Parts: sequence; structure tokens; C-alpha cells
Amino acid sequence: MSIYQYEVKSITGETQALEAYKGKVLLIVNTATKCGFAPQFDGLEQLHQNYKDQGLAVLGFPSSQFMNQELEKDADIAEACRINHGVTFPLFSKIDVNGDSAHPLYKYLAGEAPGALGTKAIKWNFTKFLVDRNGKVVSRFAPTDTPEKIKSHIEKLL
Repeated sequence: MSIYQYEVKSITGETQALEAYKGKVLLIVNTATKCGFAPQFDGLEQLHQNYKDQGLAVLGFPSSQFMNQELEKDADIAEACRINHGVTFPLFSKIDVNGDSAHPLYKYLAGEAPGALGTKAIKWNFTKFLVDRNGKVVSRFAPTDTPEKIKSHIEKLL
């Protein structure tokens, strides 16, 4: 399997193949607008603005699996991200990231880059996966790892 074999649904409802991002460095993040880590949207947007022309794509996947900290409707999520954090990077339809109903992309990411002590489960909102230009998952970052803290890892792949 490759990351490019997965399809996702955009926040506006269109099906999109991740193959569209072939050749780019990807930072894939499960997000939640009502989470205490939501200020990281600002740092993620800054990474997007600073590095999109060099081949970085930040991809946000809203999820309500952690204390129901995401808005109900995709349109409301998109609006909150835009108004509160100026988000212009791609957001996708709300998904589950853990359990039987987890999106296949997240099952793949968690399997390719296990967390602490080899756990595959996503621990919380704003877990980040860094994917190289060949589609290989190279790193997993904890929710407490800010976008600024992982900037150097991104720069190495660009």
C-alpha cells in the first residue's frame, strides 16, 4: 500500500485521491476546532504559507473522537477555521481516526508510524504525520509538538 492509494472527501464533499499530492511533502493532522490545541491552526497555516511553494501540503482532517471537540457540520468547521485562524490549507470532511470506523488513511498512517511504546492508536487531536515526497510516512508527532517545533523536520524533506 501507498498513501497515494487512498481517497478522501474534501470539506465541501468532493472525493479526492491523495495521488494529487504525489511529489509533495505532506503534513497530515487530525484537528478539532474546540480543542485546547486549536491555536496550532495558526502555526499550521504559517507552515502552509511559508512552504507551499517549495512543495509542502498541510492536510487537516477534523475529528470528534476526543471529547467531542469538533463542530458537527463540515461547513461550520471550515468557517470556524477560516474566521478564527485564517486557514487556507486543505481541510477534509470530519472522520474517525481510531477504532473500527477509523478512516482507512488513518489506519495506514498509524500502522506506518506507531506512537510511543509502539502504540498505533491516535492519542489526541493534533497528532501529526510527516510524509516525504515519495509517499513514505517518515515521522509521527505528538499533539504537544507545535508546528514551530517540527519546522526543521519539514525543511529537511523539502
